[in-house]
Amino acid sequence: MTKSNEIPTDPKTIAGMIDHTLLKPEATRVDIKALCAEARIDAFASVCINPVFVADAKEFLAGSDLDICTVVGFPLGTHLTDVKADEAARAIEEGATEIDMVIHIGALKGRDVLYVERDIAAVVEVCRNGGALCKVIIETCLLTDDEKVRACEAAIGAGADFVKTSTGFSKGGATVEDVALMYSVVNSAGLSVKASGGIRTLADFNAMVGAGASRIGASAGVSIVEEAVGVKKKKASADDY
Repeated sequence: MTKSNEIPTDPKTIAGMIDHTLLKPEATRVDIKALCAEARIDAFASVCINPVFVADAKEFLAGSDLDICTVVGFPLGTHLTDVKADEAARAIEEGATEIDMVIHIGALKGRDVLYVERDIAAVVEVCRNGGALCKVIIETCLLTDDEKVRACEAAIGAGADFVKTSTGFSKGGATVEDVALMYSVVNSAGLSVKASGGIRTLADFNAMVGAGASRIGASAGVSIVEEAVGVKKKKASADDY
């Protein structure tokens, strides 16, 4: 993985920093199969999918070294803590190796940071026991800068691996300013930053990495890699699996 703030130029390195994402509620099993075929071709870091498709992705990615990322408490973060933990445990059991969980945003805005930290910690514990990474989605578009800092500090306190900007389902996605702020808070504690939401071009990718992101969540991963290569490729389909 590239050093934070060092912008890669090699297409393979770029692909290896992208979570190839499909979280639309209308996604079908065939769509997930095509996503996995694309992920195999470009060697993305992972596929990021809804929990209902984890077992399918494990089947489609058999024999590859790609990670399977899924979301927990998604997209609002208002599931009860034990439900989030159970959801994470079930996903890991079915093949997930990375869990992107959404914080209880209302608790954070109500200044109940202890609740937020405990909520994260419950999922982190499940991830540790299952050998999975835990990324914490703080939904930056709904937070003030002070709240973003407190959310990052809660993730540090809970022992998470990453903080992540956005679900992609609220009123805004990743911004360079938010990524830089999050990086400034978590870097010295050993956490990484994932930028997601609205990242569609190589220029967007470069801007987020330059600000401190070491992982990018994007549904436009194929076109980002195509820009880096300079060649438009045939779109993969489920038949390419």
